[in-house]
Amino acid sequence: FASWNEGELSSYLVEITAGILARVDDETGRPLVDLILDAAGQKGTGKWTGIDSLMLGAPVTAITEAVFARALSALKEERVAASRILPGPAAHGGDGRAAVGSSDPEAHAGDTPGGRGFDADAAAFAEDVRRALYASKICSYAQGFQLLSMASVEYGWRLDFGAIALMWRGGCIIRAAFLDRIKAAYDEAPDLANLLLAPYFRDAIAGVQAGWRRVVATAVLRGVPVPAFASALAWYDGYRSERLPANLLQAQRDYFGAHTYERVDRPRGEFFHTDWTGRGGRTVSTSYNA
Repeated sequence: FASWNEGELSSYLVEITAGILARVDDETGRPLVDLILDAAGQKGTGKWTGIDSLMLGAPVTAITEAVFARALSALKEERVAASRILPGPAAHGGDGRAAVGSSDPEAHAGDTPGGRGFDADAAAFAEDVRRALYASKICSYAQGFQLLSMASVEYGWRLDFGAIALMWRGGCIIRAAFLDRIKAAYDEAPDLANLLLAPYFRDAIAGVQAGWRRVVATAVLRGVPVPAFASALAWYDGYRSERLPANLLQAQRDYFGAHTYERVDRPRGEFFHTDWTGRGGRTVSTSYNA
């Protein structure tokens, strides 16, 4: 983390993480972070962001998933009990056979990337983790600015996104070196639909996404939860997809609630309803979206 803080990942949180990981407990001589109970609290900032994103229909998935990860961590006693009951990948992380967990940290030594049965090159895997962090971080900021953009339209705020990026450079826990890049992106294209479409961030994601995908795939196969990495990647893949399976979802909505649908062979704004069972009437739901 100390070396990452000298490059494109330079930020307040990466900086303090290096300090946290280096700290040794005075009493035991063990890394202090390993002695801290894995139950995270929250004051509400992320929760409010998630609430606003739902109200505005903004897919701020990485930030809200991070909030949910905190909420899950707080269920410490339930997780300890579940670790002794619920199956998951075996320690070698290969075939997915059921292996009941244990609350003993030593029992999980083989479950970690550095444990038994993990044959990847450690330095190469660490570099992939760095790439996954960088890509997910870009997506998090892109989602945040998209939320601000949608709020600006909804409430008539006319926000200056470049100025907001510069404001966060000082005295803020989300300050990061690439805030200047965000400012430049909005200076060049004030009506930018999404930060990912700016050439700098588009190219940055292209350069790291292979490692990002390897990290998420490895974590899933080995039963290691990486909710923010995985959620950011799913959002990225969804945003870059010309066609999503939401057509089936909308068909289901029309089937059970007569919510209507649009067609790919007709202009946008024309809505249709199908009598799926042959027993329905002509009444359709009013065309509203919450």
